[in-house]
Amino acid sequence: MSHELFAITLYCKDLGASIEFYRELMELEIVYQDAGSCVFGLGGTVLNLIPTKSAPELVSPMLIADTSAASSSLFTIQVPEVDLLAEKLTSKGVTILNGPMDRSWGIRTLTIADPSGYTWEFSAPLNSSN
Repeated sequence: MSHELFAITLYCKDLGASIEFYRELMELEIVYQDAGSCVFGLGGTVLNLIPTKSAPELVSPMLIADTSAASSSLFTIQVPEVDLLAEKLTSKGVTILNGPMDRSWGIRTLTIADPSGYTWEFSAPLNSSN
């Protein structure tokens, strides 16, 4: 059996703020949008944003967690240069949770959170980040 990640769906407290965050701050391209969702290209995967109120129909009977209460996941995107990205994000008003920092497993990372509390890590091999 072949496995390939097709989509990540995030439940957004404020769909408009999340769309702006991913389009303007993370510079992702919209590939589909309607009144109740927005889909961005993310390499060979799509990032699907939907309002939290629409989430129960996808996972019922499981409850929907409050993503602002605590981090329960971390999505990692490999980038060419972490420090330049940190400067760019900071200049756009994005709060960096941690980093840029060297990790013992050979990468340099920085971590941010989106408007709904989802955490994103950006990483690069140590030899290309400093």
